Amino acid sequence: MSGILAGKRILITGVLTESSIAFHTAKLAQEQGAEIILTAFPRPTLTERIAKKLPKPVKVIELDVTNEEHLASLADVVREELGGLDGVVHSIGFAPQDALGGNFLNTPFESVATAMHVSAYSLKALTMACLPLMQDGGSVVGLTFDAQFAWPQYDWMGPAKAALEATSRYIARDLGKQNIRCNLISAGPLGSMAAKSIPGFGDLADVWNHRSPLEWDLSDPEPAGRGVVALLSDWFPKTTGEIVHVDGGLHAIGA
Repeated sequence: MSGILAGKRILITGVLTESSIAFHTAKLAQEQGAEIILTAFPRPTLTERIAKKLPKPVKVIELDVTNEEHLASLADVVREELGGLDGVVHSIGFAPQDALGGNFLNTPFESVATAMHVSAYSLKALTMACLPLMQDGGSVVGLTFDAQFAWPQYDWMGPAKAALEATSRYIARDLGKQNIRCNLISAGPLGSMAAKSIPGFGDLADVWNHRSPLEWDLSDPEPAGRGVVALLSDWFPKTTGEIVHVDGGLHAIGA
């Protein structure tokens, strides 16, 4: 199969529903010639069921990015399946309910720490777990939600995404000498499982109805998936530490 990912081996996290960016990334990656492997937590069986809707069969492995044992064994499991990796997709984010929905000033540190660990530190943890598999370089791509601004209802996921964005830059700095790129896609709001966990998500998403230069479709994750696949490909060989906006252009509009 030909395509911009022909011959690439890609690990993709976060495939939970057909409406997720990760699912569309996996689908497009296969269509563009990649071999992929999926990770899932806490319900691998859910991901296995969704994965049956991909163009080709794919292995799903359990991975809790906060579990050191899972991370330590990841390279061996992936090596047995694919031999190595050329790319990693980080589509992982979580904050406890008391860290969202307008509770910013009252959120306890324990909940903030969880959000930071799962949503930001995990980019470094996942990248380092996969590093032994990327002997010839590779591309790490994560997903953010523009952390330049304070968004309605988003609360501590905002600082967590800011930490994710900084983490990506430091990974780009420290792994560039190994020809490993690290970039992020900053997508507009989508009606994914992650979005539905945010109380008052509709208020946040409504901003796009009024300010986005390009019409934004909450039900269409494919544009963001295309962005991820492009960054996984060899078409951005000297781009690292970058944040590519796939948000209808809203990030460029003041009011």
